[in-house]
Amino acid sequence: MATRIALVTGASSGIGAAIARRLAADGWQLLAAGRDAARTQALAADAAAIRPWVGALSTSADADRLVADCVRSFGGLDLLVNNAGIYEVADTERTTDESWQRTIAINLSMPFYLSRAALPELRRRKGSIVNIASDWGLKGGANAVAYCACKGGLVLMTRAMAIDHADEGIRVNAVCPGDVETPMLYRSGATRGVDEKTALRQANAESRSGRVTTPEEVAAVVAFLASDDARQINGAAIPIDGGGLA
Repeated sequence: MATRIALVTGASSGIGAAIARRLAADGWQLLAAGRDAARTQALAADAAAIRPWVGALSTSADADRLVADCVRSFGGLDLLVNNAGIYEVADTERTTDESWQRTIAINLSMPFYLSRAALPELRRRKGSIVNIASDWGLKGGANAVAYCACKGGLVLMTRAMAIDHADEGIRVNAVCPGDVETPMLYRSGATRGVDEKTALRQANAESRSGRVTTPEEVAAVVAFLASDDARQINGAAIPIDGGGLA
């Protein structure tokens, strides 16, 4: 089978790093994009199949450049994983213009820009897109108005793109994790004045399964959606939340 090529954003830690490692272990070559140079380069040092790309993604020109760098480096693109995202704790009245615009730009606009830039190559190679949304894109969440708006938008953008491009052989799906044991979970705890162990313990207690999801469990679903075994799955938004949405 020809080598498959992936582009993963937000790959310097957490879910993105786990996705990059899983895809590399499954035989993919990939460009791992992250803002933290040391962590992104350390990730690439762990696997010869991973190449680092360090830089900020804030404009459509950045998205075009990243996709072009991937195609130039590997000769193609079969999978785009839009994972990069931020979460700022605030209700409607405490959400500033700057926070709203920043969250929209990273969590919703950038997946659109990257997908648009990637479509010509994905069309040529019958590739796919996996968007990392959230269970809060399928239900509401407290003190996360901008985050919920973005993730809900990302779910419906996923479905709209799936409809638009199904007849071109392109699949577009979303993964919707609940709480995941990542730095984002710990930062959320810090805003409530609790340390990492306390934040994890509280999240575990709130989960219907008795624990939060691991980054590796999210990565496994992404790897499945990117595989030929999932070729009839298109436009899906798959929750990974231990039954919370049930």
